[in-house]
Amino acid sequence: MAEVTEDPVTAAIAAAAEDREPQREEMPGLDDQWNQIENGESGRERPLRAGESWFLVEQRWYKQWEVYVQGGDQDASTFPGCINNAELFEDQINWCLKEGLMEGEDYVLLPSAAWHYLVSWYGLEPGQPPIERKVIELYSIPKVEVYPVKLLLVQHGDTDLVLTAQFSLTDSVDQVLRTAREQFLVDAQEDTRLWVKKSEGYLDRLFNTHVTLLDAALESGQLIIMEIRNKDGSWPSTQLRVVSRMSEEDEDFQGQPGICGLTNLGNTCFMNSALQCLSNVPQLTEYFLDNRYLEELNFRNPLGMRGELAEAYADLVKQTWSGCHRSIVPNVFKNKVGRFASQFLGYQQHDSQELLSFLLDGLHEDLNRVKKKEYVELCDAAGRPDQEVAQEAWQNHKRRNDSVIVDTFHGLFKSTLVCPDCGNVSVTFDPFCYLSVPLPVCHKRVLEVFFVPMDPRRKPEQHRVVVPKKGNISDLCMALSKHTGIAADKMIVTDVFSHRFYKLYQLEDPLSGILDRDDIFVYEVSGRIEPIEGSKDDIVVPVYLRERTPAQDYNNSYYGLILFGHPLLVSVPQDRLSWEGLYNILMYRLSRYVTKPTSDEEDDGEEKGEDDSSDEDEKDQTPGPSTRGNLRDSELEQAGPSSGATRTCSFLLDNGFHTSHWPPKRRRKQLFTLQTVNSSGISDRITSPEEVDTQPYIAMDWEPEMKRRYYDEAEAEGYVKHECVGYVLKKAPVQLQECIELFTTVETLEKENPWYCSSCKQHQLATKKLDLWMLPEILIIHLKRFSFSKFSHEKLDTLVHFPIRDLDFSEFVIKPQNESAPELYKYDLIAVSNHYGGIRDGHYTTFACNKDSGQWHYFDDNSVSPVNENQIESKAAYVLFYQRQDIVHRQSQPRSSSDLPSPACGSIPNTEFMDIN
Repeated sequence: MAEVTEDPVTAAIAAAAEDREPQREEMPGLDDQWNQIENGESGRERPLRAGESWFLVEQRWYKQWEVYVQGGDQDASTFPGCINNAELFEDQINWCLKEGLMEGEDYVLLPSAAWHYLVSWYGLEPGQPPIERKVIELYSIPKVEVYPVKLLLVQHGDTDLVLTAQFSLTDSVDQVLRTAREQFLVDAQEDTRLWVKKSEGYLDRLFNTHVTLLDAALESGQLIIMEIRNKDGSWPSTQLRVVSRMSEEDEDFQGQPGICGLTNLGNTCFMNSALQCLSNVPQLTEYFLDNRYLEELNFRNPLGMRGELAEAYADLVKQTWSGCHRSIVPNVFKNKVGRFASQFLGYQQHDSQELLSFLLDGLHEDLNRVKKKEYVELCDAAGRPDQEVAQEAWQNHKRRNDSVIVDTFHGLFKSTLVCPDCGNVSVTFDPFCYLSVPLPVCHKRVLEVFFVPMDPRRKPEQHRVVVPKKGNISDLCMALSKHTGIAADKMIVTDVFSHRFYKLYQLEDPLSGILDRDDIFVYEVSGRIEPIEGSKDDIVVPVYLRERTPAQDYNNSYYGLILFGHPLLVSVPQDRLSWEGLYNILMYRLSRYVTKPTSDEEDDGEEKGEDDSSDEDEKDQTPGPSTRGNLRDSELEQAGPSSGATRTCSFLLDNGFHTSHWPPKRRRKQLFTLQTVNSSGISDRITSPEEVDTQPYIAMDWEPEMKRRYYDEAEAEGYVKHECVGYVLKKAPVQLQECIELFTTVETLEKENPWYCSSCKQHQLATKKLDLWMLPEILIIHLKRFSFSKFSHEKLDTLVHFPIRDLDFSEFVIKPQNESAPELYKYDLIAVSNHYGGIRDGHYTTFACNKDSGQWHYFDDNSVSPVNENQIESKAAYVLFYQRQDIVHRQSQPRSSSDLPSPACGSIPNTEFMDIN
């Protein structure tokens, strides 16, 4: 407590200090004086009690008084006269106590009543102030605080004026703040906060003003700096560099409160979107603007952020709604979020709904009115009426969770679980902060594939086929058959990656294994990869194309080989299963883009080749290490060749393929040589019976000059687009109510999340149903656009029709309704968080309705522009904010849409024309 207060008991003392003779009471007898001052409830013997006032009396004067009263003679010369404490003061201007005074040597302590008696009998030396001190409790021991804490008070930006004020260790920091505000004449409506200068020289915020000076570790002589919030909502201590560089026009800016952009700090559009939505919740923003949060900051909640998140958000709201900024830089808030939630550290893109969930939970714990959470046992309904169980659940929730967030955003579910074995029913009521509702999922997907016909005159064709999401490869073949007229059993589906077969699919393989980014090639074949013994069907051979490159080692002894072009699946008749037969078939299959040498060229080749044939043979017999393709090679080696391809190789060996490469010696001019390779095409090995199972693939090896002269790379890479490529799988728009219906539909729990049945005493895949029992003032609806499974990740761009006003929940709330208050179940839209783009990239923006004007605006980071209501609904809508109609009390009605200006062309992204890849 500051020393400026005055106790009524010391009225006589105040009179003495003003050089007026106090009204003396009739002096009792000396024995009575002794008893009243030394003994009894009013005397020095009474115990110390925290909060009481005791007074210092100079030791010599008190000893003189003792001699006087113990002498028994009221007319004796030992009469002490007026109380004089002059020896206790450092000076007679500031009346500060001398340092190091000791009780019993320099002074005695008297309780308030005893002091009052002595002053009324003897008076106080004119001009001297009484020395009143409080009894405090330090570590459960009462003690008179003779030396209060002296603090030096200054204002931020003006350290020349220093005021000294005394406080008790038991005073709150708030008392220091109030004293500073009074001394520096701060207006009541202005926000202030305190900093303390530590002995090390740095400044530390006094966040919690409810703690005592003892708990805050404040000591005499420390400098306390009071900071006054700027008119624009910022604090002088956190002025950003960008603010100091603002133009004079910006410095004088006066705009509509709340119409303020947020700078993108680097992939922080998700945060900006969530903040703009939350900032436009009227009752929450007014709660912070009116400073109601200051009395509810919870600094000791172990689940909270010591009040720092709430304070940082309050600062952001005050700046946004000051009307002094076109946009602000939220880096202080961003750093605070990253400090308490490590997943948001750095500048990676995140989900606006995930950040929103963290903010609501963090603000709730920082503002939780429950300072000590009691243990609450969750009780099942056990056959009791819903009304009783729901009321009990809500009361239990409020016993541990009571904040403005609960008041504004929390509702109540009814959860019903039914055991599939014994029929046991469990009913519980659980609080919620938002609804995450599913979107009706299309059970079909579009796959983009390349069809490679057997006819060498036809180029590969790009197709888009519609297939079942949970279908098999056979479904893909049947869909493609309708486009091409080729029978489905004449197709082999492959995944081609880096010029090689990453996978050869079987008909029963699930389509979920194909990702949208995979390059799927479907080959027309006239046989099977798996030869059937005794069958005369054609055999399908996987073939790679490779080119020799001058990748020499230090001995200059070999050439490397690299893959190029698209691999082939070649159908080979069994009667042509020989190297020469395969060569001729490949020449035929490649005839569209490989030119056959003329007879003259063949002659030239023979003349030039005679001298270097031995070298060529030597190269063929000494293959060097191959050039490694990429990281996917290891996966290919692990996957290994299919058993069918292994049998193919064995079958080929039985039909004359007895050498590792072809031709084994110089013959007529060949454009390429043939080589048995492993499944990734990077290893050439001499085929032997022991190694045959690992060598099912064939490679066509080209010399660079031969490839340049006879291989048309542009033609080889050419393809045509089938008319189906222009088709788009249209997704019919859905109503928001359909999503709510899906949310409340009965579902069976997944294997990963079973329920323990108290009757069966085991975990069960129970059926579960969620119903809405009680709705909050602000209802947040999260549209679950992002779908994740083991094999696929996708974003659903379904258009959801959601009403701007009069969203009626009466059909979904199962609690008995108040028919006389229909507005309890109707909601109006106030904000939308949008996500444009795909699952791995994208951009977040916000539509929000200003609480003061009722006008809608589009917030895109720094940029803010007014919009019409008919522009709000889009495929990008991700999180919807609705306000219950009984809460809506707007000062003025919003203008009609015809009165609102349209945004500049292109200011709002249109998902219909965006490139989201």
